[in-house]
Amino acid sequence: MSGGAAHSDTEPARHRFAASLIICSHNPRPAYLARTMDGLRRQDLDQENWELLLVDNASAQPLSQSCDLSWHRYGRHVLEPELGLTSARLRGMREAASELLVFVDDDNVLAANYLSEAVRIGRDWPWLGTWGSGAIRPEYELQPQKHLEKLLPNLALRQASARRWSNLFPCVEATPWGAGLCVRKRVAEAYFEAEGRMLQISDRRGASLISGGDVDISYAACSSGLGMGVFPELELTHLIPKERVSEDYLLRLYQGIIASNYMLSYKWKGHEPWSPFRPRALLSVLKNACLRRGIERRIYFAGLSAAAEAHRLIAAQRANAPSP
Repeated sequence: MSGGAAHSDTEPARHRFAASLIICSHNPRPAYLARTMDGLRRQDLDQENWELLLVDNASAQPLSQSCDLSWHRYGRHVLEPELGLTSARLRGMREAASELLVFVDDDNVLAANYLSEAVRIGRDWPWLGTWGSGAIRPEYELQPQKHLEKLLPNLALRQASARRWSNLFPCVEATPWGAGLCVRKRVAEAYFEAEGRMLQISDRRGASLISGGDVDISYAACSSGLGMGVFPELELTHLIPKERVSEDYLLRLYQGIIASNYMLSYKWKGHEPWSPFRPRALLSVLKNACLRRGIERRIYFAGLSAAAEAHRLIAAQRANAPSP
């Protein structure tokens, strides 16, 4: 298959786009990526007004050999050899030619008006630095078991009843997730600068389920004097394979998210993670462990492991930090 559209490497820089759509992908499911592309083909925003960047994050088979972008005049393959979603996002930020960046996962299917709505919101809400979908609906390959329902929102699912916005953290209801995340270029630049001098949040690297890179970008927006928002009119479908609804995966995902939240709080607010291993905390830990049963106990222990993991990762970065 063709690797992309026939145009010079400098053409996107000369063209004025309303948006740059960025897909960061590592060894994607071909059928899921194909559906993501089908959703992009159906966008009602004229292709002259947006570019498409597919960032291949060290996939075993180069995506330029398997994913045809020739249908889009401004479609480009971009290679990022350093593994990790944060590295891929940073590469997309550097490559993008627009003042509005829209990040889409390789298992997301956007509603046909997603890009046009994202552009409109950016125009109508100039004080927002990041915004995203308030309607992320799942399409499961295998229906999750009933006792795991409490963990399913961690799959970045959301159904907001109304628009939510804020410039204060934490504000979960107004914080956009990475699926369909819209970012102003000035916020991307602030985030890029912060990554060079602050704690690194290495989002989804290899088998690790540490996340929070999307939330990290919204922290950068708020620290830059802008806000963040969630909009129900931005709709997308999240394709979820059967392995991601297993009890083991959902618990590991929960642990990674909680650890990430501790790290984000330390990075931006200077709050040390809670330690369950302090003498004064041990009695409470033992009591809570005894009172819980089944999945509730496993969730509790995942939270304890998250605190320990956050301590370890923060300590490792402190030890490797250059001397002032």
